[in-house]
Amino acid sequence: MPVHSPAGSAGADRAFLSFDKSAEAVRNNARWMAGGVNSNFRLNISPTPLVFERGDGPYLFDVDGNRLIDYYLGMGPMILGHKPRALVDAVTAQIQNGILFAGQSAIEAEAARLVCELVPSAERMRFGSSGSEVDQAAIRLARAATGRTKVIKFEGHYHGWFDNVMWSTAPALDAAGPADAPIPVAGSKGQLADTADTLVVLPWNNLELVEARLAQGDIAAVIMEAAMCNAGAVHPLAGYLEGVREACTRTGTILIFDEVITGFRLAPGGAQQRFGVMPDLSTFGKAIANGFPVAAIAGRADLLDMFVTGGVVHGGTYNAQPIAMAATAATLRGLTPQLYKGIERTGTMLMEGFREAFASAGVVAQVTGFPQVFHVALGLERPARDYRDLARMNRKAYVALTTALLHRSVRALERGAWFLSCEHDDGVIATTIDAMRDAVRELKAAGTL
Repeated sequence: MPVHSPAGSAGADRAFLSFDKSAEAVRNNARWMAGGVNSNFRLNISPTPLVFERGDGPYLFDVDGNRLIDYYLGMGPMILGHKPRALVDAVTAQIQNGILFAGQSAIEAEAARLVCELVPSAERMRFGSSGSEVDQAAIRLARAATGRTKVIKFEGHYHGWFDNVMWSTAPALDAAGPADAPIPVAGSKGQLADTADTLVVLPWNNLELVEARLAQGDIAAVIMEAAMCNAGAVHPLAGYLEGVREACTRTGTILIFDEVITGFRLAPGGAQQRFGVMPDLSTFGKAIANGFPVAAIAGRADLLDMFVTGGVVHGGTYNAQPIAMAATAATLRGLTPQLYKGIERTGTMLMEGFREAFASAGVVAQVTGFPQVFHVALGLERPARDYRDLARMNRKAYVALTTALLHRSVRALERGAWFLSCEHDDGVIATTIDAMRDAVRELKAAGTL
């Protein structure tokens, strides 16, 4: 049932959405599922984790009967929107032919061909089931190819939840050490402390520090998001990716682009196509299959062929599962120039509308990134260049903003990211901007912003 805003607020006498049934369901489901959810990233959502019944186009429909404009998009995968017809038809047809073969299929070869055609650096590839898995495969290949063990990663960059990489993904600044020599900070209790011994954590967008560390000659791989889109939506500085590429080549270090978020979203060939810098290895997930559990590792043929002749193990029962491969092929065929042109236009409209809403209310905020995935940071005077800049955003106020938006039928990630699909048309964008203006006005009047 709708609820009403308190008297005297900017939205007085307006009906707002209620999420009581979701809250009750999560509480009840906690009898079987820890916290009532199956990922820690779905916990502690304000006002409650939501329970959904269906999705269609740009919308989700929850158990309370609410229709929400969805900018989570599955945390990034749903670039074609919810329930795209071509994907549903392809998956339905494949189910009639079989589910799992423990062997090869024609549809996986078709999906692999499409990946290699779209991704500039993909001479060869392998499928997996999650971004976390394929990031591990990439690191293993790099160590096998170089005979070295140490890996450079960057503050704020996320490469999965395994012990050896979940360091300094969102560290508290008072624990992170000096900016030019960060201290690795574990992302979870229970992590093996000695897994940090093979990592070198650096600030992103500082080419001089990367070059100096690589010059020591003991680094197997540099792994990075080519555009920093997990913690924020931060562009690489001019010349940064090119400089890291040159330094890796010079020192015999494998350059890995984690394109789990950016792949097939920033461009058909991902961030590497958009910026024109070729890594040795890349990892993909999310938008590769529009919601199906598919990931991929791609890159130089000599490196990928080490899975065949170099003694490097890569496996997985569900790798290239035929139904997921049908979804992959259907998704990749749908990534047309018209799709990207459309999202560039509507995403730009949304970003500009948000900037105007903040400016007209006198709210300090940065709206940065890309039309396909951008980031809103409250309280920042200038665009962030790295994680430590982003860490200074007013997160408490932003959670209040996303909560206010949710009550106005707009669902946005509390970490600041906004994902767009081809289903977010002009009308949906206009409705979202109106909701943002109204929420900002109310929170500004209440002293929250």
